[in-house]
Amino acid sequence: MNAAKRQEIFRRLHEDNPEPKTELAYSSPFELLIAVILSAQSTDVGVNKATSRLYPVANTPQTIYALGVEGLSEYIKTIGLFNSKARNVIETCRLLLEHHAGEVPQTREALEALPGVGRKTANVVLNTAFRQLTMAVDTHIFRVSNRTGIAPGKNVVEVEQKLMKFVPRQYLLDAHHWLILHGRYVCLARRPRCGSCRIEDLCEYKHKTSDD
Repeated sequence: MNAAKRQEIFRRLHEDNPEPKTELAYSSPFELLIAVILSAQSTDVGVNKATSRLYPVANTPQTIYALGVEGLSEYIKTIGLFNSKARNVIETCRLLLEHHAGEVPQTREALEALPGVGRKTANVVLNTAFRQLTMAVDTHIFRVSNRTGIAPGKNVVEVEQKLMKFVPRQYLLDAHHWLILHGRYVCLARRPRCGSCRIEDLCEYKHKTSDD
């Protein structure tokens, strides 16, 4: 795919949704961090249901840590893998209190040192909470990048590096959100909705579908 196509793809995505947002509900960097940890192999809708019960009761490292693993588990037990996630969240809260004065760190290295935080989670927090130029590649972005030809790669790190290089600079800050939403609602895994796709004429996917 050439640079002109990429420019037009992101111009259209921007035109349709000038200020894209994550679908996770949060009101602070810490709430976002916990929501992203909880979202692994879970839906944003499911996470939001759990955090809507949790955050009115506890939404700081101090208050969540005070719940303990069992106490926290009661609020998040509707989410998959909730036991291991509860342990990770409690340990993350402890480390934030001990090493970061209860604040969410703003570097990838410090974030990845927290339990349950991998490269993708760190990139989401850096981009969404702190507006840093990072690219969190999840299954949706990996699929869209490969299928369309925007940034094909064999693994998530390769796709991330290509997106950072190929996405036009003026669109880079919000590209993560546009690509996730496109993968979630249009460029679906089992059968992409090509007939409803805003960028169908620019996409290089060879097996386009109709919406019939």
